[in-house]
Amino acid sequence: MKLRRLFCVALLGVTLSSCGLTVNQAVPYDIRPGTIQPIPSLQGLKVTVGSKDFTENIILAYMAEMALTAAGADVVDLSDIKGSNSSRQALLSGQTDVTWEYTGTGWINYQGNELPVPGGEKAQYEATAKADEEKFGVTWLNYSPLNDQYAFAVTEAYGAQNNLKTTSDLAAFIKQKPDQAVFCLETEFTSRQDGFPAAVKAYGFQSPTVKNFGIGTIYSAVASGTCPVGEVFTTDGRISGLNLRVLEDDKKAFPQYNAVATLRTEFIKAHPDLRGPLEAVSAAITNEQMIELCKQVDVDGQDAGKVAHDWMVKKGFVK
Repeated sequence: MKLRRLFCVALLGVTLSSCGLTVNQAVPYDIRPGTIQPIPSLQGLKVTVGSKDFTENIILAYMAEMALTAAGADVVDLSDIKGSNSSRQALLSGQTDVTWEYTGTGWINYQGNELPVPGGEKAQYEATAKADEEKFGVTWLNYSPLNDQYAFAVTEAYGAQNNLKTTSDLAAFIKQKPDQAVFCLETEFTSRQDGFPAAVKAYGFQSPTVKNFGIGTIYSAVASGTCPVGEVFTTDGRISGLNLRVLEDDKKAFPQYNAVATLRTEFIKAHPDLRGPLEAVSAAITNEQMIELCKQVDVDGQDAGKVAHDWMVKKGFVK
């Protein structure tokens, strides 16, 4: 089976058929079964896999696509959708069938809650999965140990100079030196309830100056001194590549963000054998592995599809 690339990412407001672009360019990998074997019920089943527009989520989408291809599905790639809400709407509308979500995003952004669920990863997952199935007809498969949380980061030198280890340390420091309350943030993070507003509420940042950047440029902006503090994903490979120090979220302002493959409930009920290949991948990926995979893409300049493919082969899922 070949993976197929769909190029209508920017046009989700219209039907896919109206894009006027090809939908069958093959991703240049000949995926053959490894430990993920062909499943009769999935032979020839068209499955469209979506993702958000950041490296980790794109890598996860490729992993899912390769797993489902090995199982026999006819997979279409719709990765790199701009923004969480657009990715979510693509799933709800049926433009995509599988997308990797995060438990905290589901709970805060999609369910409209203001506070994370106390009790850790499992409690957050169970509450999110139950609510999303009941309210929106979306099923969350088993959650992954991959937990990509928000955090703030500074350069290692800046952190050492000012004795910054936790976000509470940062809040105390900028209270004494308000000119240092300059944050590099992604536009979405600035306003979403599980983002900067949650941090401001928990840590009491006073009159912070916000500079908005694309998520991919925040890391280099902090490293270059454009902003003393930046928003980061804790599994991003650029943290180690640029020698940044991640500050502990000691007041737990941010929810848990375990990665989970999500599907419309009606779709997974009609094709329950999709669960096995997706959950095999989900169970195998960890924070440490994802940091290295993201580093290979964002620091070393490798292609995300190749990085995902090499990992899938190394794990024995595909050949």
